[in-house]
Amino acid sequence: MIYLDYAATAPAPRAVADAMYEVLAGQYGNPSSQYPAGLEMKKRVEGWRRTVAAAMDCPPERLFFTSCGTEGDSWALRAAVWQNRHMGRHIVTTAVEHSAVMECCKQLEQEGCEVTRLAPDGEGNITAAQVLEAVRPDTAVVSVMLVNNELGTVFPIGEIARGLGAKNPKALLHTDAVQGFLTFSARNLGADFVSVSAHKIGGPKGVGALYIGPRVKNPRPLLPGGGQESGFRAGTEATAQIAGFARAAELRMETRQRDREHLQALKAHAVEALSSIPDLQIIGAGGAPHILPVSLVGWPSQNIVNDLGSQGICVSAGSACHQGKPSHVVAALKLPKRTASGVIRISFGPETTAEEIDACARALRRHHDTRMPML
Repeated sequence: MIYLDYAATAPAPRAVADAMYEVLAGQYGNPSSQYPAGLEMKKRVEGWRRTVAAAMDCPPERLFFTSCGTEGDSWALRAAVWQNRHMGRHIVTTAVEHSAVMECCKQLEQEGCEVTRLAPDGEGNITAAQVLEAVRPDTAVVSVMLVNNELGTVFPIGEIARGLGAKNPKALLHTDAVQGFLTFSARNLGADFVSVSAHKIGGPKGVGALYIGPRVKNPRPLLPGGGQESGFRAGTEATAQIAGFARAAELRMETRQRDREHLQALKAHAVEALSSIPDLQIIGAGGAPHILPVSLVGWPSQNIVNDLGSQGICVSAGSACHQGKPSHVVAALKLPKRTASGVIRISFGPETTAEEIDACARALRRHHDTRMPML
């Protein structure tokens, strides 16, 4: 199998699986229990918290484990709206956010919030000036992702944070950093909420984290209950997943610079390898080194995904969360219909090789040469 869908999920190294098995099989105490096995597990959870916090460059006491990036996004938005409920219920976000943010904003609209959704330009860019222009005195929260999961566009979160402080100091800033994990410092980014997910960096599915900055006062829990996570996120801690998360973060931190250089070289190689395919068009101008959206203009994307999948090559037609539905991200670019309908996403990881990229390019060329366009 040639796996080129790292933006959907990343394979877990054996060391991550071993860390999880050790907890599942031999260290299964409940961190809330008061006998020695429980107290020991509580101590280990705090150690893993410090590890993940170090990877995000934030104080461990401001990092809270969640079940996934989606939970972190929803918690951040709802906590921000609650904190600023007396100031206003206006939300500023973008038209290209992950579905986790898009759908939560739709719910909040139904509950009385007003949402402004900013459209990108044809390359997928959204500027800080564009975001700040939409901010009003009654804006409770601004939510802009760090790296777009379909286009690889990197949004100017630091610039937005600085401008927001001048225009509306009480408005809170959230960023979904799931696709940008290990590329930022939470201390320096300026966002009040930063959500991440373990499985994008080779950790297990079912665990993530939310950084909550010091401007957030007593964040309202999304899940009230037994008082875990300092009383802010109830539910028995998923200790094995947290252990795997921490181990994955350790491994990626050790190779972070080398991985980035490798991904940048892979992306450049992919652009060159794909450029000779007739009717193939690079989509957007995304700066993330691990995401490359392209369109085989005139050939439906799902047909391409199915054809390559039958040959053991895994790419996607957009976010895995769309499950075959048209992408709102691609739609926001307002591309010609034949171009938009042919968009696929190729995404890489540290284990990806140039030979795998070449095999994908050959398969796309065969698809172009042997299948009739349908659009």
